[in-house]
Amino acid sequence: MSPEAYAQVSNLLIPTATVIYALAMVSHAMEWALGRAAVAKSAAVKEEVLVASDGAAVSGDTTDVPDVPAVDVPAVEEPASSERLDAASRIGLLLTWLAFVLHLGGVVTRGLAAGRVPWGNMYEFSITASLAVAIVYLIFVQRYKLQYLGLGVTFVVAAVLGLAALALYTPAGPLVPALHSYWLVIHVSAAAISGGAFTVGGLVSVLYLVKARAERRVLAGGTMAASLRRLPSAEAMDGTAYKVLAFAFPLWTFGVLVAGPIWAEHAWGRYWGWDPKEVWSLVTWVVYAAYLHARATAGWRGSGAAKIAIVGWFVFIFNFVGVNLLVSGLHSYAGV
Repeated sequence: MSPEAYAQVSNLLIPTATVIYALAMVSHAMEWALGRAAVAKSAAVKEEVLVASDGAAVSGDTTDVPDVPAVDVPAVEEPASSERLDAASRIGLLLTWLAFVLHLGGVVTRGLAAGRVPWGNMYEFSITASLAVAIVYLIFVQRYKLQYLGLGVTFVVAAVLGLAALALYTPAGPLVPALHSYWLVIHVSAAAISGGAFTVGGLVSVLYLVKARAERRVLAGGTMAASLRRLPSAEAMDGTAYKVLAFAFPLWTFGVLVAGPIWAEHAWGRYWGWDPKEVWSLVTWVVYAAYLHARATAGWRGSGAAKIAIVGWFVFIFNFVGVNLLVSGLHSYAGV
């Protein structure tokens, strides 16, 4: 196939993958909605029982009044509701796998069209970095059963791909001279993979805070939505976030703060120049270093560390999107 044909295939696969990621997101959203509906129905049944009990007591007829315990009645999933939840989860995961295969094909054919690695500009880095998010998620789904991240992951990937296709698209072409180096592969691939892990870790941290709050509410006598009961315990999610971010941090350190300066010396004749991208990459590193320190410090584990992880994720997103679009510097060589 000619480079033009590969480019056409890539331009077809990327939007198609975006649509299927969006369908997967809808399926996972239905999963969460079904979980909330299940607990709402259970709470309504409990209220009817309590009202009926009170009414019978007032009328003086206690023959058929059930003994209502003074503790909260847990929300019990009906078998049909549980089956629907499982079906929505499975469909969402299958759609994510299908979208990932198309997404991977779109990135590969983009590289074949350009005759190089497909991350020479903002559009290419966006489709590659979002692919890294999907890869990290799917790997950890198999290893740590992270299906509960499906809604967040598919939303992020679909949003990034949609932004790339609609606002950042650049026709395939040769690299600018500054990018002709094998350090491009090392530096950018490490940044993309660690960025994917930062995203997964950030999403786990968000759900950790939600689950921890729900667990505290249950201890106070409240109920928990079926969708939240299907999540691992808050303690388990805290451990998962730590594993993901502990994997990403040294990769970011090597790829961005070691390989990046070495490449900068070859391209621009200096290791460090306080370019906006360099500064925000360092800020990202500092925040995640603070997260790892917080995880090892009594009093900061759990919610405190999770909040730092979420801040780090937003700093990374700003470094990835905001610096490229809002701030000019040496890293703006490829435009958007």
